[in-house]
Formats: sequence, structure tokens, C-alpha cells
Amino acid sequence: MYAKRFVISLVVVLPFFAVANENVQDLIDDPNNWAIWGGDYAGTRYSTLNQITRRNVGDLQVAWTFSTGVLRGHEGGPLVVGDTLYIHTPFPNKVFSINLDDQTINWEYVPVQNTDTIPVMCCDTVNRGLAYAEGKIFLQQADTWLVALDSETGEVLWRQRNGDPARGESNTNAPLVVKDKVITGISGGEYGVRGFVVAYDINTGEEAWKAYSVGPDEELLVDPRNTTHLGEPIGTDSSLDTWEGDQWQLGGGTTWGWFTYDPELNLVYYGSGNPGTWNPVSRPGDNRWSMTLFARDVDTGMARWVYQMTPHDEWDYDGVNENVLVDIEIDGEMRKALVHFDRNGFGYTLDRESGELLVAEKFDPAVNWATHVDMDTGRPQVAAEFSTDQNGVDVNTENICPAALGSKDQQPVAYSPRTNLFYVPTNHVCMHYEPYEIEYVAGQPYVGAVVEMFPSGRAIGDGTNHLGNFLAWDAAEGEIVWSNSEPFSVWSGALATAGDVVFYGTLEGYLKAVDATTGEELYSFKTPSGIIGNVNTWVHEGTQYIGVLSGVGGWAGIGMAAGLSESTDGLGAVGAYRSLSQYTQLGGVLTVFALP
Repeated sequence: MYAKRFVISLVVVLPFFAVANENVQDLIDDPNNWAIWGGDYAGTRYSTLNQITRRNVGDLQVAWTFSTGVLRGHEGGPLVVGDTLYIHTPFPNKVFSINLDDQTINWEYVPVQNTDTIPVMCCDTVNRGLAYAEGKIFLQQADTWLVALDSETGEVLWRQRNGDPARGESNTNAPLVVKDKVITGISGGEYGVRGFVVAYDINTGEEAWKAYSVGPDEELLVDPRNTTHLGEPIGTDSSLDTWEGDQWQLGGGTTWGWFTYDPELNLVYYGSGNPGTWNPVSRPGDNRWSMTLFARDVDTGMARWVYQMTPHDEWDYDGVNENVLVDIEIDGEMRKALVHFDRNGFGYTLDRESGELLVAEKFDPAVNWATHVDMDTGRPQVAAEFSTDQNGVDVNTENICPAALGSKDQQPVAYSPRTNLFYVPTNHVCMHYEPYEIEYVAGQPYVGAVVEMFPSGRAIGDGTNHLGNFLAWDAAEGEIVWSNSEPFSVWSGALATAGDVVFYGTLEGYLKAVDATTGEELYSFKTPSGIIGNVNTWVHEGTQYIGVLSGVGGWAGIGMAAGLSESTDGLGAVGAYRSLSQYTQLGGVLTVFALP
């Protein structure tokens, strides 16, 4: 089944490390560490560790646990650098430094944040993690302060603010350190926030460059003649021409997802979110460059290329999911590829150097809002029946698949060079969507739609009732190789290892291990709370460990985390996940596993 005509290899095996941050790259090169959110700059979430294999993973036992003392959704995961583990929490964004020798706390950082930030965090008070470089821990706080901490003492070395919660701006993303810069984004697409990415000097906090998602060319950091979309120059005012009047000033396109980096090309990759408001009728046009993948030069911030996946988004299909960088052979030619699983339900493979679209196929067969993606124009072909714009304001468009939280949300995939497969945690959820007129008020929700979510089986009539799948994907062919259904969405980040084992967590709280080739379940253990965190691995004193944050919440678990009850609460998620409280409860715990 796997003897195919293509080969995929990790981009991290490159001779160009000098253009990355050398300290970070050195730590990445040592598999005993887990020094960056994705395991490497390419975001593969693959580890060459192989003590734990298909044959012995069933013997895993809990080695130790750590309670964070916080009861909201715990996304992201720990960093491990040498003998120290660094772990973060949701709001108020505590950071703990833990000595791996005896699991004692070296230091704790507890930021003082105004609780007024909480109401402008649309989908729980999550935080997706930390960055490390040159003796510093970087934390992007919810209240928009980016903080550099001394990794040995927890002392604040510098602080820089990149937003204002009074305007609806907040932060949930994990920063990325490249060279002498730390890169971060902004949240608040449901509050009329105009998204941007900003780079700061890692030693001083001084701003190096800032690039908006929508607006004038000089603020986008684009070159109308040299920045391309599917190989063609974007032209002057490429964003402004696709908005009506000054709507771009409330244009969304926020940047709360993940960042990856190619050292050879010196490009950082990320995606932008939904346009504001969710009511598409009130913002005619393609609304560029919301819902867009960006490739930017790390030194200048200038965009090399862009690709808009969902022009004039009518369903809140944010494009912020991670972009995994691998080399793929297609039609006999090796391509420097970028693989992206979008909320809109399509799995994309692009040339990461040129932005050429190579593959665009559905990774959940339930997807119905578009029939396919036109490979010449890159545009999805929208099904009129499920167009909330064509059906109009105050009309409830029913049975749209996927729901607004997407066929996959922020939960990052893993990739194994041993199988040439991507391992994708997904949501199998559909929705009803009714847009309505709304006026902008700074700091207040700017949504303009009522949404209700439910299992995809109800919409497509196949008799199933599950809300998630964990699947293996062939990125060269655009095909599902195998798929395991789960009662609830798989909201955790995956981990692939050289032991041919893939790990993920479930919303009920199970850490699961499956065979990387067949998907056969090999191990399952129920942690104290639902898992929306990412599974990581490291070595300490010769032993391989697996660690995962549990703590139910996030958009899928917002009903439990925030005490919501109406089916349309939580931007529609509460109705789909109402029964989750029968299987788990709140609680923030890091659970660490090892072989006996």
C-alpha cells in the first residue's frame, strides 16, 4: 500500500542552519529535547526517538504528573530543554520551570493581567505555548504583552505590548524565534480586529517589522510587482480593491495560529483568519488577504507570496492552521512543499518557494460547502445551497459541512518520514448558519451570525453520530489512507515517532497510541481531564518520556469551560458537545508516561 512513486523527506535536514537561530537549531537537532512547538522549524511534530515502539507501547505507565492549578482549556504543550521542562497555562498564563530530576518547581511566573481581557477571548482563555532561545523563555500573554523571561530565574527581561484588549485584541498563539527575532500575531477576529504579524528583537523587544493581513500595500508589506498569488503579481491595492469603502479597517484576518520556517529560503509561513463580520452580505468582495497563507522574508517581513484559500469567507473558516514543510516528489519532480489542512475541509499541498498550488482535496468526505477547488484559479467552487451570502441575511442556511470550527481547527498534525504520511486530528461536525446585520462597537462582539453545530452524520444522513476522526493522509495524492472515528472531535496535537507509533489525545481525556502504518490502536489511558493539548516526547537520563496536557476547554469544550448551556452558545459549539460533561470534568494536569 505504501510503495508509491513519491518520497517525502524532512526539510530540517539542511546545511543552512546558520540562517536560523543557531541556539534553537542546536537544541532541535538533539532529539532528547523538545525545544519548539512543532518539534522542529518545519512543524513536523516528528521525533527520531525510538525506545517506545509498536511492540512495547502497550506497557506505558504514568511516570509523574503535575497540576497547573488552572481550570480552563489547556492547549499547546511543554518545552523541554536539557534537564528542565517549561509549562504554561491558560489565563492568567502562568509559566512553571520544572526540574526533571525530581519534578520540583525551579520558579513560577504569575503575570498580573486585567480580567477584562477574558470577555474578548472568543473561544476560551487558551494559550498555545512558549518559545525558547538563548536562555530566554518567550510568553505571549492574553492581554497582548509579549514577555521575555530569564530561563534560569523567571525574571522578566523585557516586555512589549502589541495590542489593546479594550479594542477586542488579545493573544493565544505560541511565538516563534528565528535568528534574532521573535515572531507573534494577534487574536480578535470576532471583535473587528485587523490582523497582523509582528517581529521583535529577542534581546531588546524592539519592533523589527509589522505586517498587516488587510489594508494598504505599505502596511501589508507586499510588493505589487514581486509578491505573487498563484504565480502572478498581486498588483497595486490588491487588498483594498476587494473591500467596500473602509471595511478593511475592521477586516479581521487575525493571526492566532502557528508559525513555521524554512532556513534555506529564509521564509516564515502562517495563515490569516476570517474577515469581519461573520455576515458575508455586509462585506462584498474577496476580502483579501483574510483566509490566506503567507510566505514572508524573516529579515524584512516582505511577503514573497500569498494564497487565499477561501475568498469572501461565508462560514468562518479561519486559515490559521499550521503549515508543515516537507519535500515531496510529484510527477517525478521533487518539490519543496508546504502542507496545510484548512478549517474549510481541504488539504492543500503547495510549492513553498513559489506558492504554486499542487494538491487541494477534501480530507473529510462530509465537506459540502464547495464541490472542489479549481486548480487553475485556486478558488473553491461554492455550492449555492450552502452559500450563506447567496441565501441572504436572516436566512438560516442548514446542514453546512464543516461547521465554523472546521474539519480541523488549531490542533496541529504530525508527519512521519518513515511512512510518508501526515496524521491529522479532525472534527466531523456540521452546522446551521444564519447571518444578521450588526454594527461595530469597539471591544464588543462583531460576529453577526447565529450558528448551531451537530455531528456530520445528521447533515449527510449516513446514520453515524461521531464528532471526530483521526486519520492518515497522503499529501502527494490528496488521499485518506486510513481513518479512525472518535466519539468527540480530536482536539489535541499529534506526535509521530521513529518507533512507528503515533500519539494523540481525545476530548474525553484519553491519550491514545496507534500504529503509524495501519492506525491500529495500541494503547489508551484516561487522564484526569479532556485533552486539547499537544503530545510531546523527550529523553531524560536515558529514558524516553511522553507528555500531554489535559484540561478540557477550547472552542469544542467552551460549554464546560465557561458554563454555557444554550445550543447556540459558544458561537454554536455548545449544542454539538453537550454530552461531553458525562465523560470528563475541568482540570489542568500534565501527565508524563514512560516504559516501566
